[in-house]
Amino acid sequence: MAEQHSSPEQAAAGKSHGGLGGSYKVIVYEMENFQGKRCELTAECPNLTESLLEKVGSIQVESGPWLAFERRAFRGEQYVLEKGDYPRWDAWSNSHHSDSLLSLRPLHIVGWLR
Repeated sequence: MAEQHSSPEQAAAGKSHGGLGGSYKVIVYEMENFQGKRCELTAECPNLTESLLEKVGSIQVESGPWLAFERRAFRGEQYVLEKGDYPRWDAWSNSHHSDSLLSLRPLHIVGWLR
């Protein structure tokens, strides 16, 4: 979970790992309302429950955006998480089928905004 470093070429082009010059950071909590065991991520994680957490109860996106997936290995329903607090699963999902979130990856923004 070490932070990824961009190359000088990416930084010069304004395309470092945080989109247009930013960085990625998310804090994932095992329980709702930012309680219990926590894990800080700055890079993708294909399986949050393998050794990090038993489940995901809440999320704080400090910088991003991030793409969250209901299943391991970036599969299943996807959710875009922008900067902010997600105190329980229904804050990031409207799904009545699943309350799980098992993998996360930074959402890389390519190109320039005008």
